[in-house]
Amino acid sequence: MLFNSLHFLIFFPIVTGLYFLLPHRFRWAWLLAASSYFYMAFIPAYVLILYVTILIDYAAAILIERTEGVKRKRYLVLSIVANVGILFFFKYFNFFNSNIAELAQFLNWNYSIGALNIILPVGLSFHTFQAMSYTIEVYRGNQKAERHLGIYALYVMFFPQLVAGPIERPQNLLHQFYEKHRFDYKRVTDGLKLMGWGMFKKVVIADRLAVMVTKVYDNPYDFSGLTLLMATYFFAFQIYCDFSGYSDIARGSAKVLGINLMKNFDRPYFAKSISEFWRRWHISLCTWFRDYIYIPLGGNRVGKWRWYFNIFIVFLISGLWHGAAWTYVSWGAILGIFMICSVITRQLRQKISNLLGISKHPLLVKIYTTMVTFHLIVFSWIFFRAKSISDALYIVGSIISDANLKPSSIFIWQKVSLLAAFSGIIFLLIVQLVQRKHQIIEAFSNKHILIRWAGYVALIWAIFMLGEFGGQQFIYFVF
Repeated sequence: MLFNSLHFLIFFPIVTGLYFLLPHRFRWAWLLAASSYFYMAFIPAYVLILYVTILIDYAAAILIERTEGVKRKRYLVLSIVANVGILFFFKYFNFFNSNIAELAQFLNWNYSIGALNIILPVGLSFHTFQAMSYTIEVYRGNQKAERHLGIYALYVMFFPQLVAGPIERPQNLLHQFYEKHRFDYKRVTDGLKLMGWGMFKKVVIADRLAVMVTKVYDNPYDFSGLTLLMATYFFAFQIYCDFSGYSDIARGSAKVLGINLMKNFDRPYFAKSISEFWRRWHISLCTWFRDYIYIPLGGNRVGKWRWYFNIFIVFLISGLWHGAAWTYVSWGAILGIFMICSVITRQLRQKISNLLGISKHPLLVKIYTTMVTFHLIVFSWIFFRAKSISDALYIVGSIISDANLKPSSIFIWQKVSLLAAFSGIIFLLIVQLVQRKHQIIEAFSNKHILIRWAGYVALIWAIFMLGEFGGQQFIYFVF
């Protein structure tokens, strides 16, 4: 079920209304049933995959808690293998199989395993990682094994964040399903405001930009470097508004129900370094990789070259997590190289800054480092969005060498759409600048009632009059 659909517009008020009408002891069952229905709106049969992994991880966690020594690790490995195995089968089998087939053809080997005709279950990478975090935390002794099967199933399947995160930890989410959440007007309205803001980012900015970005990136050879550059900038804001918009709707809908989900984005395009960007972008995934891969590999507590390897391998895995394609792998590798170069040149850049006296002007330094970081990220998005490595390289080459605007390129930028997109981006940046010191929702809640309702009406008007409602799914649903 899409958040930006009539289906959800009917589904959410019904779920919320019955949730608060039901006695507390029945609410978990109602949310679990609603979450199952929400997921089955995509491909009903695939909910069975979720049920199977839930049963495996539920049993594995109890066995981990009951046993000691080697047996505990075996049960953890069993849980991880089951989750990763299902993820590999549906998401990566055809990718690796096709690459092995190409290698076998090149080496004249006999390789006859064909591709599987399967569809990737929506959000598989997200709920797989959330399930894995549970058994890992139980193994580490940071979380008690959940005895209530229904509550644990709800932890994995909670519909606001089921298909695109945030990827929660059991310590934050599980106990909230036991707490009694009364209807609270301020909490509910704050959640609705967050949902409205997320919907604005999705349908007014992201989906309007998507129309133009898709036309260019699907046929990059038809456009000049300037058009490709504009589409690349647009994609940077499209993917941010699409994904952060989903996260806002997820957090807002959960907040209405009394459940607090972690913040997944924190103005990432205002970051002053690559490392800071990744502390602000998709925070739940970045902290997952930090806690379960980077730190176990040794983090930065190892030798210099091993540290660089740890950084690179985490970004490489992150790229592969996003998709079974070489474009995603190359995107992760590029970001890993950027991160390593940032570490290597840190002292040199500081010396140059002191030598030139730049450090005496902190505002200029902040603007410069923010712009450099933003453009490095924008460059990496080319490889993320392009349909192939060759397309990505062509786009990069055209942006550098071809600055002419072909007459045919002009007609893809419809004036109304272009104006709406630019206005949305400018409004977004203004809001985020204000958020450096004030939380918009809190500040707005303290305004006069006429100002508040004028803002609500304006937001709703913008969503329905300027939004794109073509059934555009969220970008991260495919991950």
